[in-house]
Amino acid sequence: MAFNGTRRFERQELVDYLEGIGMRFGPDLNAYTGFDQTVYMLQVPTDPAILERGLDILEDWAQGITFAGEEIDRERGVVIEEWRGRRGAGARVQDQQFPVLFKGSRYAERLPIGKVEVLQSFPHDELRRFYRDWYRPDLQAIVAVGDFDAAEVEKMVRERFAKLRPPAEPRPRIEAEVPDHDQTLFSIVSDHELQRTSVSIAWKRDRDPEGTVGDYRRALVEALFFAMLDGRLAERRQEAAPPFLGASASGGSMVRTKDVNMLSATVEDGGLDRGLETLLVEAQRARRHGFLASELEREKTALLRSYEQALRERDKTHSRSFASEYVGNFLDDEPIPGIEFEAELARRLVPGIPLQEVNRLAESFLKETNRVILVAGPESAVEKPTEQALLATFERVAALDIEPWIDKVTDGPLLAAELEPVEVLERKRRDDLGTTEWKLANGVRVIAKPTDFKNDQVLFSAYSLGGHSLVADEDWVPAITADAITALSGVGEFGLIELQKALTGKVVSVTPSISELTEGLSGGASPEDLETLFQLVYLYATAPRKDAEAFDSYRARMKGIVANREARPETVYEDRLSEILSQGHARRRPFTSELLDELDLERSYRIYADRFADLGDSTFFFVGAFELGELEALARRYLGNLPSNGRAETFRDIGVVPPRGVVVERVYRGLEEKSQVRIVWDGELEWSRANRYYLASMAEALSIRLRESLREDLGGTYGVRASSSTSLYPRARYGVTISFGCAPERIDELVERVFSEIHRIKEKGVPADLLTKIKETQRRQRETDLEENGFWLSTLRFYDLHREDPGQILDLETWIAGLASEDIRDAARRYLDEKNYVQVALLPERMAPAPASSR
Repeated sequence: MAFNGTRRFERQELVDYLEGIGMRFGPDLNAYTGFDQTVYMLQVPTDPAILERGLDILEDWAQGITFAGEEIDRERGVVIEEWRGRRGAGARVQDQQFPVLFKGSRYAERLPIGKVEVLQSFPHDELRRFYRDWYRPDLQAIVAVGDFDAAEVEKMVRERFAKLRPPAEPRPRIEAEVPDHDQTLFSIVSDHELQRTSVSIAWKRDRDPEGTVGDYRRALVEALFFAMLDGRLAERRQEAAPPFLGASASGGSMVRTKDVNMLSATVEDGGLDRGLETLLVEAQRARRHGFLASELEREKTALLRSYEQALRERDKTHSRSFASEYVGNFLDDEPIPGIEFEAELARRLVPGIPLQEVNRLAESFLKETNRVILVAGPESAVEKPTEQALLATFERVAALDIEPWIDKVTDGPLLAAELEPVEVLERKRRDDLGTTEWKLANGVRVIAKPTDFKNDQVLFSAYSLGGHSLVADEDWVPAITADAITALSGVGEFGLIELQKALTGKVVSVTPSISELTEGLSGGASPEDLETLFQLVYLYATAPRKDAEAFDSYRARMKGIVANREARPETVYEDRLSEILSQGHARRRPFTSELLDELDLERSYRIYADRFADLGDSTFFFVGAFELGELEALARRYLGNLPSNGRAETFRDIGVVPPRGVVVERVYRGLEEKSQVRIVWDGELEWSRANRYYLASMAEALSIRLRESLREDLGGTYGVRASSSTSLYPRARYGVTISFGCAPERIDELVERVFSEIHRIKEKGVPADLLTKIKETQRRQRETDLEENGFWLSTLRFYDLHREDPGQILDLETWIAGLASEDIRDAARRYLDEKNYVQVALLPERMAPAPASSR
């Protein structure tokens, strides 16, 4: 309701104003309500007049929301659609788990969004009363972070908020306690639409204080403990026959009055007993034998490095991050001493934390008091376990003879060979872009842009043409899994676990990839770890491992993941949409158990080796905090020695063609009274900067209009979005997708309104105020984009891949200034062909038409 009328802003004026200055509904203007608080989030430019207006908005939210009756009734539909969109197997499981997890507490009664029958029927005055009772100054705080004069903003805040008055007899705010319990509580749930089985053991505990150095030290000890236990579970996951698909150990806040320690695992069908047993075995192993000194030293190193990294970025931290910390301070008394203080405290405290102290924490994982066991799985998987069977697993593990942990490490350097640097054949400099390009003796091109956007970040990306489009159809599955299998196998002499341990304390990541049209690598590093990054690049290209155990583990986990994938209605819906758009192309098949039968380690290894056998035609992009001289030296040594044999190749068009004409289909799957709708246009594109820009601007305009129409006017959906895409390879094409969720009975009404809005844009273009919103949003987005390493990396790669002048990065303002209503109108006419689109809707099973009878 805060967005639907306040003292200063009539209905829709507030959102209109903020969008008119380039802010986006969602990312820059939003709010959330949890169990214990509501937080409004507003991001505005720091122009003085706009900042004043932003504080006006906050003041109105604090005590000036108007709650017009017709607006309340209109917003009911929006909130009900938010509730509806969250429904599904997960929500149904949560409905049964929360009353157990929060037994005896107000938290067990309902979620913050409330009950739909209340949303549908509450009297208007109930909402106004709730606002008066709880949205009052003695429970409020204002947080402001940004590029402004603090004293001036404080003055502005005081002028607006000091005059607000609490009620004469305020309702007392209740701290909702979660009662302790001696006996173990259980929630054992099955659901037709669940895809996998999960098991969690939760140990509830009182909230720990955070106000002293001693409290901080305790938190550091806990962080080390959870990191080591979590690391062991991750290692077990890599076994050839893994006991679970994924597992974790964690601790933290549960609700305002309780913290929780958790052990959790997701398992394959029939794997519940083994997965639970493994969780408990590792908890028992830690309790009986403790952790090893080598494990603790690695985690100390990693923890201290994370503090150092945050410290280095302290002057580059986004305002949103600071604001989040201050909100936590107000709501939960979280200390905010600043990263300089925290990093110095960590340097002083972490080295002196003894192994015995960390090991003592293992005991808290096996207490029987305040323990809750949560199990949820597909109805079709296996028979639900009983409480007695679950407790029997605890007893069985307690009686096991468990050996101490063995810490598997590989000694020696990451790369033993000494590589000789090669010559740079060509050098180019673009002063307008701040880029330098080198062509190395083996043909590899390097494009480098040093920046000061981040102090401790270097990002990179590399590509060469080809990809898995070049493999035969029978090798498609080994090809699309080759990069994942290789990444899980490690490099050189190091398996994945050993590699991760060897990289402890380094901020570095390298990931190989084979897409349909290209192969390459991507990742990033701290400037001080750049050489390690280059070594990993060289090893992934020249020394991939063929690890049978890693392959078996990957195959087993994938089979567990896909076993019940079609239980989820949205998965069936998305699969059918993909099938329609590709006309059933064999290379657009979804992952199924049958598809996984085509996995083949030997073929994946050969395909990977072939794709990286010649990188002489590859281009590497580096953006971030580096010195050009150092980067050049590393490139000459490592990239200059990548394999190159002059192989000339490009990608192949595999022939995926969308259908022609209008295709309208409905998929009937699921128990919940909710629907998803997608309308997709896919067609040929005349490739040009102008066409790409006008298409994207048209989609932005359509998104705003559809939100105003479908959500604000009709109350028919919580969110609607129009998005666009373009691709040049293998053929120049465009795509436009409109998607939204709604009540099943409103599909036709809302689809009709979608096309009505499209007709309006086709006939009249867009009004001046909407054109201003689009332009200002693009300007504000570009302001932030130009100071992000990720933006420069992806954009430089885009223009290079498409053989266009990257100088176009800098001319967007010219395009924005010249954007006219007619450009958006013409784009809608050109790309939204009402005789050529696909419309697919998901509806609940109960609405499926009865099969035709036969005689």
